[in-house]
Parts: sequence; structure tokens; C-alpha cells
Amino acid sequence: MNGPVDTIEIQNVVASTGIGQELDLEALAADLPGADFNPDNFPGLVYRTQDPKAAALIFRSGKIVCTGAKSIDDVHEALDIIFEKLRGLSIPVEDDPEVTVQNIVSSADLGHTLNLNALAIGLGLEDVEYEPEQFPGLVYRMDDPDVVILLFGSGKIVITGGKRTDDATHAVEGIVERIEGLGLLG
Repeated sequence: MNGPVDTIEIQNVVASTGIGQELDLEALAADLPGADFNPDNFPGLVYRTQDPKAAALIFRSGKIVCTGAKSIDDVHEALDIIFEKLRGLSIPVEDDPEVTVQNIVSSADLGHTLNLNALAIGLGLEDVEYEPEQFPGLVYRMDDPDVVILLFGSGKIVITGGKRTDDATHAVEGIVERIEGLGLLG
């Protein structure tokens, strides 16, 4: 039986790491083909990988944020490519820098339209933000897992704030249970 959990798709994984030393971003931008560095617009250098598709935001401090990847494996692959490029420019990077997943954004489909007004009341106003004039979705803060779920009238949802891939599964199971418990699904 296919259910909402089967519709979960990771949209973006954001992770951070660092190489433990300051970088000269002007020199790096000159030496790294395809790098974007425009300090008037953004303080970091942006370097995009194609396979896997991701963007690394490289800061002067040596901190690196990887965004746009579709899986945790892709984050590690993209960062390995970047670490190799840096090593190729004689910038020492340790063998296996620690990578911390900051945020996993996933989407899913509950398969039913939702009455967001009724849901806002049913889920409890202390955990909900719903201002349809400002934003068309209902924002629901879940405690376990510690994520934020955006629910839309179409039944589509976005889960953000996850740290592990199974956070989205637990969040979808939890929200389906809550909505069913309120008699508001289908």
C-alpha cells in the first residue's frame, strides 16, 4: 500500500565543515575555475559541483557550507571533490574533515486536500503559525523529531530542520497520525 511516507523526497541537504585555517578567497577565486566570488554581494566564495549537483560556500575562516545536495552521500561526495581541489592548490586539508548535517529539507504528499483553518485549531495554536494573507501554508512545529512542517491545502507538505534522513519519515508518520486523530484527513 502506498502512503504519504512513500512520497517523501529529499529536496536539499545543508551541511557544514571546515578545513581549520584561514583562506585567501581572492587568490582561491583566481585559482579555482568556475568559482564565484563577489564580496560586495556575499562574503563567501561559491563553488558548484556538477556530479553530484551541489554548491559549496567557502568562507575566509576556512568554514565551508554545502547546500543543494539531494542526499547525505551527495554532500560527502561534493565536499570530497572540493577538498581534492583545495589539496591540488597546495591547501592542506586533513584526510576526513568532520561534516555536520545542519538541515535536511524534504517534501511529501498526504494524498488529500487539507482544511488548514480546521487544522490550525486542531493542532493547537501554541505549535502552529497560520496567516494565509502572509503565507499560504500552515507552519507546524513538531517536537519529536524536532522539525518544522509546512502544510498546504493541496495536501503537499515540506519538512525542514531534519538532521537525519529518517526524521522526515517520523515527521510524516506523526503528522498523519495527528491529522487522522482529528478526523481531518480525507
